[in-house]
Formats: sequence, C-alpha cells, structure tokens
Amino acid sequence: MDVRLYVTVKSLGKRKPVLERKELLLGRTPATVKELIEEVVLQQVQGLVDRQGRGEVLPFLTGAEIGEQGENGKVGFGTVYNGEPPVAAEAVAAALLAFEDGLYKVFLQERECALLEEPLQIGEGDELVFIRFTMLAGRLW
Repeated sequence: MDVRLYVTVKSLGKRKPVLERKELLLGRTPATVKELIEEVVLQQVQGLVDRQGRGEVLPFLTGAEIGEQGENGKVGFGTVYNGEPPVAAEAVAAALLAFEDGLYKVFLQERECALLEEPLQIGEGDELVFIRFTMLAGRLW
C-alpha cells in the first residue's frame, strides 16, 4: 500500500529549508525508522539513476528556478557528473551510519525519531522532517 508523506529538509543554522516541502510517495509503509530511511534513500538513488540516464541536450534554467536556487545558496543545472550508477546498498549503509553518528535527525509529525528500531505509526499525509547538522572545520584557537 502506498503512503504519501510531505518531506522537508533543513540545515541547522539556516533560516530557510534546504528543500522546500515536497511530496514523497512510499511504496510500502515502514514499520521502523530504519525501514523509513532505507525507503527514502532507495527512492533518492533511483531518482539519481533516472537523471543520469536522461542526458538532456541543452539544459537551461528559468528565471524562477535561478531565483529559487539562489535563495538556497547554489545555482546549477542539476548535472550529474559521475557517470557511475550509485550502489543502493552502499547508499543505505552510509545513511544509516550517518543517522547513528548523529549527522542528521528525523522528525515525524514534530516528534523526534531517535532510534533505528523505533516503531513508527505513519499515516497518509504525515509531515517528515530531516535536519542535517553541518560540521565545522577550522582551528580550535
């Protein structure tokens, strides 16, 4: 059974979301946080594979797209430069490790999902938020 969620990606320290609220259609209802992350990553990998195969002849951006991307801090054509298709299992493993390491948090209906094996009650139209943390680089003093 398909489940429709609304996803927002935020980065700590930025006022605007990195990714505006988008609709996400899951092919199955995940029972745990781990299954939710796996499902989202697999969809993103498939989207990347689709973009790699598209091969647009002459990419262009509209004025609205330039403005929207400029607000997020980067304007680009969305070109995928690495021709190698991603390995889904490696992408899922990296996302799960990043979650365990605390590089991002997951919130479902404004409630933090803290453990991978935490059971979820996902309903049609629920709000899903990913907050990624930016690592600071530089000297201590």
